[in-house]
Amino acid sequence: MTSSAQISVYPLRQEHLGPAIEIVRGTLEAHGLQAQVGPMSTIVTGETGIVFAALAEAFDKAARTGEVVMTLTVSNACPVPR
Repeated sequence: MTSSAQISVYPLRQEHLGPAIEIVRGTLEAHGLQAQVGPMSTIVTGETGIVFAALAEAFDKAARTGEVVMTLTVSNACPVPR
């Protein structure tokens, strides 16, 4: 099954926000997902198991930079980009 996820990462009490956000983007791409980065969130589409595995790893790695909040919306009903 194909799923799409909209991800937002909010580093808390960190001097620089970019490292945690970049870690998430890089981890998603390392799993073969094309991250569509926007000003407020990132969207990925792929096989459901890969998407969830990538998200779990991305959160784990981002959390190593300090406290973070990650919000997710996952759907199997969104149009798949061609």
